Amino acid sequence: MELSEQLLDSWRIHARIQRYVLDAVSPEALVLDGGVKGRAISEQFAHIHNVRLMWLKSAAPELLTGLEKIEKAGSASQTGLQQALDASAVAVEALLRGAFESGRVKGFKPHPAAFLGYLIAHESYHQGDIGVRLTESGHRLDQKVAYGMWEWGSR
Repeated sequence: MELSEQLLDSWRIHARIQRYVLDAVSPEALVLDGGVKGRAISEQFAHIHNVRLMWLKSAAPELLTGLEKIEKAGSASQTGLQQALDASAVAVEALLRGAFESGRVKGFKPHPAAFLGYLIAHESYHQGDIGVRLTESGHRLDQKVAYGMWEWGSR
C-alpha cells in the first residue's frame, strides 16, 4: 500500500475509534454538565466536529457542502453527533487526499502528514478528557471499550 493510502487509512481508523467511543457513552453521561469552564461530553464531540469544519472552511471550503456546525444547544443528541462525526470524517479524508496529492494543506505548515498528526493529536486530547470526565462522574467506559480503542488493527 502506498504511503498516502496508509496515512488515509490511519485517519479512517482514528475516525472509527472516535465513533467507537461515542457509541459507548450512555445517553445520560453524554449530557453531563462540563463543570467549571468545562464542556459536557456531548460538547466535546461537537467541538471535534466543529474543528474539522474550521479546517475544511480554511483549506477546502468546497468540501463543506452538507456539513453544519453543531451549536452548543444541539450538541446533546447522540445520533446527531454520530452523523456529524461520520460526515466530517469523510470530508477531512477528502481534504487529506487532495493535500497528499498537492503536497500542502492551505493554512497549515509544514506538510500534509503533519496535518494528519495534528488532527489526530487534537482529537485524542479531547478523547482522553472525555475518558477522565466519564470516570470522574461515575460513568467510566466499559473495559472492553477502554482497551478496544487501542486495537487499531481491528478497528
